[in-house]
Amino acid sequence: MTEIIDLLAIDNLLRFLVSLALSIVLGIAIAFVYKVTHKGLNYESSFLSTIVLLAPIVTLVMFFIQGDLVLSLGLVGSLSIIRFRTPIKDTRDMIFLFWTIATGLGIGTLNWTLSMISTAILAVLMYLLFIIKYGRSKHNEYILMISGQGEFNESMVDSLIEKGIRKVYLRSHEIHSNRFDLVYELLFDEKDLDVIHGFIKEIKENKNIEKISLLSPQLNLPM
Repeated sequence: MTEIIDLLAIDNLLRFLVSLALSIVLGIAIAFVYKVTHKGLNYESSFLSTIVLLAPIVTLVMFFIQGDLVLSLGLVGSLSIIRFRTPIKDTRDMIFLFWTIATGLGIGTLNWTLSMISTAILAVLMYLLFIIKYGRSKHNEYILMISGQGEFNESMVDSLIEKGIRKVYLRSHEIHSNRFDLVYELLFDEKDLDVIHGFIKEIKENKNIEKISLLSPQLNLPM
């Protein structure tokens, strides 16, 4: 009851409203950085709403705690039972969640200036890493799956190396009565993608081949 009375005081109420508004603004800024720098097929628009809402929620929790040790321990206990319905596939999403939580904690403890400066610095850093493509491999990995009936001339695949493909590995070769299933792992530069498409058109002319699949083993397909 005392905390509620303190919160209703003019100064405290003003700090609370400013903190809540600032956390929403910074949450929107973080969500915008996520949207701009995200590449891949596992994009979920609902994650943006999560980022925007998480910052003011953490700020609200910090105002409720206000240095109370018992409430702090209770918060830790309640967070320990939270489970995500679906696992977070991209570790980058986890970074944005921690970033949003840290921002909410900073604003909730009235460290407004520090929260704004740190958010700006991290936003610039995220964008720079995105622009320079930091950590991205210069080579592409793909899985080539070929299936059909009769016999398949494997020398056709070996000719890929002569055409400039960096590496070609035979990962699986299964034969079922009159059927065959081949799985190859290809490693090539991005500029060599046209070579792969040309090769696929070439082996499609083989009457024994029924299906050709080119898959990416990576979580985020190159855009």
